[in-house]
Amino acid sequence: MLSLDELARQYFVYEKSDTSDFQRKARILQSRWREEQNYKIGEHRGKKRGNYLLMPWAKETLSNYLSDTIKQVVRDEVINNPDVEKLYCKPRIFNNLLSSQPLCFNLFAELKADLQMASKVFNALSPDRIEKVTKIEFEYSPGRSDLKYTGDRSASDVYVEFLSDSGKKGFIGIEVKYHENLQNKPAEMRQRYFEIASQMGCFKKNAMEQLQQKPLEQIWRDHMLAGSILQADDFDDGFFVFLYPEDNNHCNEAIKNYRNCLTDSKTFEAWVVEDVVAAIQQFTQDKWIYSLYDRYLNFDKLQKTDQK
Repeated sequence: MLSLDELARQYFVYEKSDTSDFQRKARILQSRWREEQNYKIGEHRGKKRGNYLLMPWAKETLSNYLSDTIKQVVRDEVINNPDVEKLYCKPRIFNNLLSSQPLCFNLFAELKADLQMASKVFNALSPDRIEKVTKIEFEYSPGRSDLKYTGDRSASDVYVEFLSDSGKKGFIGIEVKYHENLQNKPAEMRQRYFEIASQMGCFKKNAMEQLQQKPLEQIWRDHMLAGSILQADDFDDGFFVFLYPEDNNHCNEAIKNYRNCLTDSKTFEAWVVEDVVAAIQQFTQDKWIYSLYDRYLNFDKLQKTDQK
């Protein structure tokens, strides 16, 4: 049996920057999926990278996406959408198999196209709050740089509006992670953040310094975007969801520490991708959701890998 390092080199995904076995496995899994689809290897910064597709072929075919419906949503949202406020990272949204933006579409675009199924799925995930989903958007902000909200360029990876069983109007702002280790440089602090944090009333006073540092800072800002929407707009309910694979230990540890910074969690939830996939599988047997599991979460098959 090959070691993870040997396997990563075999699949052209060895990166010194990886700080966990999960990150290495995620890269290998994406490269293996590419090979299983017979897609040619792409390049990044002049070198072959197994988790990349060739450009411009990747954009032309949208082969990073798992169904015709998902591809059409990507065309509508990313290629043909004139909304310059939606900040999609190009070309990685087309050619980077590891990127979390394609995962957002692969996981939620079919639900955007079928709100009846979306309602069933989100009701299964949050039965006490969600009865009917009325809207799903990607890379959504109600107003980038608007001081009515956080005053920065933050957006929800996925944004969901819903009605409760009593007809109350609510929303979810979802941040999606896959292999990330949450070690990005913190954003410059703004006075507006502290105003929102105080208004939300769910943060421990002695945790404010910790919330401004990685790995919690991005979670905090995304949570506050949801908090600002709840305060400023016409909603009866609203919350932020941090969504990640259950074996991503960086995210697990960050969420544990983040919960310790809260006095209550009414506006915050952490979900794992596995649970969302399982909820979807309750209501559809379509190929795309099983393809998604195999591509992003089926790490067991790496244990069976020996040598080519």
